[in-house]
Amino acid sequence: MSETYTILQALKKLEHYCAYQDRCHDEVVSKLKSLKMTADEIDQVIVKLITDNFLNETRFACSFARGKHRIKQWGKVRIVNELKFRHISAYNITKALKEISSEEYCETFENLSLKTWEGISEKNKLKKSKKFCDALLRKGFESTLVYEKMKMLSSTKDEV
Repeated sequence: MSETYTILQALKKLEHYCAYQDRCHDEVVSKLKSLKMTADEIDQVIVKLITDNFLNETRFACSFARGKHRIKQWGKVRIVNELKFRHISAYNITKALKEISSEEYCETFENLSLKTWEGISEKNKLKKSKKFCDALLRKGFESTLVYEKMKMLSSTKDEV
């Protein structure tokens, strides 16, 4: 597939690519490189996409944070790391995290922690606690939240 694209062809292709789903600049640059565009052409296409509002990093960061939290139930730590990995600015990361209300965040954490705790069938209390903490830390929740919840669940579940 050594097909080369003109700037107009690439622009049309990328407009569709960006309209289908919000994209970050890195994804668009990768796509343009896969189309064998030169650095000059890539710059021209990106400028046009930004001016026509097909490419907007703030919009991408906000929708990414909302979606990953609501659908995949990720915590803020994981969302921040994933956005940094995509070279999103600190300003946009801060703005994106404001998209998740503290009530929604706490509710998601509570539901996920209870579901995770009940889902672990380990008899050894220490192993169960470790599995619980590992699962929630992998999801990207803050360690202080996770450890407090683990202490609470392990003490209340033992008494019952």
